[in-house]
Amino acid sequence: MKIEIWSEVTCPWCGLGSHRLGRAVERFEHGNEVEVVHHSFPLGSSFPVGETFSVREALLRRHGIGGSQAEASTRRIEALAAAEGLTPYKVLDNLVANTDLAHEFLAHASAEGKNREAWDAIFHAYFGQARPVFAMDDLLDLGQEIGLDREGTRRALTDHRYQRQVGDDAARAQRLGATGAPFIVVDARYGISGAQDSDGLLDVLRTAWNESHPLTLATGGDAAVCGPDGCAVPAPN
Repeated sequence: MKIEIWSEVTCPWCGLGSHRLGRAVERFEHGNEVEVVHHSFPLGSSFPVGETFSVREALLRRHGIGGSQAEASTRRIEALAAAEGLTPYKVLDNLVANTDLAHEFLAHASAEGKNREAWDAIFHAYFGQARPVFAMDDLLDLGQEIGLDREGTRRALTDHRYQRQVGDDAARAQRLGATGAPFIVVDARYGISGAQDSDGLLDVLRTAWNESHPLTLATGGDAAVCGPDGCAVPAPN
């Protein structure tokens, strides 16, 4: 079974959604037969490159949310994350910026066989440690932490080798019906918008699995009575 998830690096629901998906796969009876692939859905391209903004300022500028409303909405996400073992999970007291280079870094890491490691690392750095993940050196440091060659990563990012792939990833999500992030597609059958809880995700995994692995009954044999191999349903009188 293949599960694809599209995310934005600085989207708090995306970090939480990735965690919930991981929990659902861990609980799934066939989790060892599941492949999870992360894709990019950049939402921060409108921010000027090289500038950072507080989350408070970004919420006000982009969504008109400020003051107590911003406090309440972001603290709620932090509380939900803490309840699921993600602590600290820094949302309101964080910085945002243009994430295009971060997504190119993630595409490069994926090409090097480190899709899951890179996405886990960038979410942990950003939400768990409030580290910036926007500039070249930020990303080179992160790459080294997951075993990527620093100079090879620098060349890939300097050449913008994966810029087109990032755009293609986002375009594919939109063709599949995504209007925002996170967006999950299970076994090319089910599209899930938003950070659904792990119980709901687990139900979808089981449903998709059962549809693609229908039970086949072997015929033949004699089970007229209870024996060493089973019992037959009694015939009606």
